[in-house]
Amino acid sequence: MVVGGPAWKGEVMAGNSQRRGAIRKGGSKKGAVVGSGGKRRRGLEGRGATPPAEMRTKHPAAKRAAAKAKAATAGGRTTPGRPAGRRNEDGPELVLGRNPVVECLRAEVPATALYVAVGTENDDRLTESVKLAGDAGISILEVPRTDLDRLSANGLHQGVALQVPPYRYAHPDDLLDRVRTGATPGLLVALDNISDPRNLGAVIRSVAAFGGQGVLIPSRRSASVTAVAWRTSAGAAARLPVARATNLTRTLKDWAAKGYQIIGLDAGGDTVLDDFDGSAPTVIVVGSEGKGLSRLVRETCDAVLSIPMAGPVESLNASVAAGVVLAEVARQRRAL
Repeated sequence: MVVGGPAWKGEVMAGNSQRRGAIRKGGSKKGAVVGSGGKRRRGLEGRGATPPAEMRTKHPAAKRAAAKAKAATAGGRTTPGRPAGRRNEDGPELVLGRNPVVECLRAEVPATALYVAVGTENDDRLTESVKLAGDAGISILEVPRTDLDRLSANGLHQGVALQVPPYRYAHPDDLLDRVRTGATPGLLVALDNISDPRNLGAVIRSVAAFGGQGVLIPSRRSASVTAVAWRTSAGAAARLPVARATNLTRTLKDWAAKGYQIIGLDAGGDTVLDDFDGSAPTVIVVGSEGKGLSRLVRETCDAVLSIPMAGPVESLNASVAAGVVLAEVARQRRAL
């Protein structure tokens, strides 16, 4: 039988179709072929259900989920026993450096682990840190130096890091209930626009020293109880409750309705400290040295105190001003 004779004229064979796009372009290493050979079959199949927004890479929800996962990784540990991040919001924090670490341990910060890099040269601070951690029952873990290098700029960890758990804040209502059970009139301090954790730690220390029962801070745009605040408080943060308010102004109004006088501190106050009576249940509201009290908080105050000063200094540091007023309130109450 002769193949390609008249009987086969018009038969669609590989290479002889005249349909547009059916034949490969010239120059191909492979011969001209009709059709796709099933290579486009997947394109004709259904794609199934639409995946969740978090799984679609260009969707905003997916980007938020990725950012959250990255932040969680930065604040947790990717390998058992190895630190993988400096700090995560509401997560553990790592204190880096020999002086900060030993100071935190001296202040009895409730740490969970002490990390020491392999091959770290010993000195008095490191020896004391290991001893204090061991006496407090804190886990002491030896880790590769590269793990600590990842956590600090220019490797300034000095071969040691301390992991501190997130601080457990009290609820404002629980703080007030606790004060009511005490034998003395309530004395609380609220902080407005305080962003430096060292000021927060110093205020906590002063409140504890002069008989106060607690501190109130806003949940946003405020310093939080970090390891720096722990260290500055000299351990007082372990004994004095700190509450966090969703809305500082609303909480102060609620406390005022329950019998507390709300007293603000400001250099341009309408009442001089010498004329202030602190024998009643009192909330002292401290603003920042630069911004002072916010408008709404100031309007909530029953009075705004100013501290008389003999020298040319116009204002005091927020924590220093709080300490002066707390000392005066304590003096008045001792005299009763």
